[in-house]
Amino acid sequence: MLTRLKVSGFKNLVDVEVHFGAFTCIAGENGVGKSNLFDAIRFLSALADKSLLEAAQSVREETDIRNLFHRSGDHYSQAMLFEADMIVPDRVTDDFGREVEIKRNFLRYNLTLTYRGDPQKPLEISHEALQYLSQEEAKKLGFVTADWSIIKRGGGDRKPPIETDGNIITQRGTGRPFNIERSRLERTVLSNANSIVTPTALAARREMQAWQLLQLEPSALRQSDYFYAPDQLGSHGEHLAATLSRLARQNANIYAQVANRLSELLDDVRDLRVDRDEIRQLLTVQVTGRDGTRYPARALSDGTLRFLALAVLSHDSQVRGVLCLEEPENGIHPSRITAIVDLLQSIAVDLETEVSEDNPLRQVIINTHSPLVVQAVPEESLLFAQLQEMQRDGQRFKGMTFSALKDTWRAQLTRRTITKGALVNYLGTLPQSSKGGGQSRTKRVADRADVQQLRLLVEPSDG
Repeated sequence: MLTRLKVSGFKNLVDVEVHFGAFTCIAGENGVGKSNLFDAIRFLSALADKSLLEAAQSVREETDIRNLFHRSGDHYSQAMLFEADMIVPDRVTDDFGREVEIKRNFLRYNLTLTYRGDPQKPLEISHEALQYLSQEEAKKLGFVTADWSIIKRGGGDRKPPIETDGNIITQRGTGRPFNIERSRLERTVLSNANSIVTPTALAARREMQAWQLLQLEPSALRQSDYFYAPDQLGSHGEHLAATLSRLARQNANIYAQVANRLSELLDDVRDLRVDRDEIRQLLTVQVTGRDGTRYPARALSDGTLRFLALAVLSHDSQVRGVLCLEEPENGIHPSRITAIVDLLQSIAVDLETEVSEDNPLRQVIINTHSPLVVQAVPEESLLFAQLQEMQRDGQRFKGMTFSALKDTWRAQLTRRTITKGALVNYLGTLPQSSKGGGQSRTKRVADRADVQQLRLLVEPSDG
């Protein structure tokens, strides 16, 4: 679980610090660079698994690594800095199936990369560190409830699992520490952690590997699966049928549960299941309407398919880590926006319940420019992205800033809060509750007293 991310020198992110909860909605106008924050998260995830060059090239298939660095006119930053606070599960399994308990699971990962200009090795690690966070740091997590006991604060070696001293990076585990010359590294030290000899580093790596951007493509969601296809929903939505079939073998009620969730979006849903074609050995998702008519998933609209995939994912305990989605309201009728927001919240870990197989450590981060989504999300979950004039190293530029609503836990951790004037730009006719929509555990933005007072400014008068 990613609780805080600080980024500087990456695209238009300069001295940016963002605090995340179980569910976070980042709202802002088109073109402010909301996607750049997702790119930073994806980049860190790739760095935990790939070489520096491969990770950089994986960010929107970038071919010119220089474009990842912040630019002001013709001036590029020479370094990009990342600082990520995370909560990792209390147990980790290595590549050989061996499991070990993590004694302290609230961690901070620091990484600084510099641009060398060498086409063969354009990036170099200037600094890398993984350290334990203290009980005092844990108390700053404003979203954590008193009963949520996932954070383990005691035990374990207090020396950092990874630290940098000059040109030497030291990694510590259960055996003797070993040193590496950072200038010779083509990948992060963390990405090499693959054994329970280095349990904390391995746990951090596993967590970062699970950070992904879901780009659900209708073409992938419409495909049938062969019997022996992978049974994990892909980032583009591939293997929906195989995933739902696996869940049905584990839970006899899954079809009814997913169908009930889908009925919050569509009135005409009576049943849903996976059809098995024994001759062609194909699995196909079938939806049954109220009149008994069956039709395959490929007949569903794009928005319905994405909603269905998220409904399936919400029941899959194998899915962990951070899930980022861009504009999840696409293809959803305005009257059903509340349904998609409720569904996304249900995917995230329930902070009022102990973490378990039925409540996996999982969080959801979305971005949007839709005023209806902004009004429907819980007020505690909203961040507002804006461009602001900045100056650094004698260069003036527009950088992205993030603001929280006043009187929320994020407002206690950041100097920036959203003004009423900025909020007015996102207010339209307040959305009606969707059919069958679940009740939010916290007050929505649209229910705030100051938002209600502003309705006269944005809604037409009856007079």
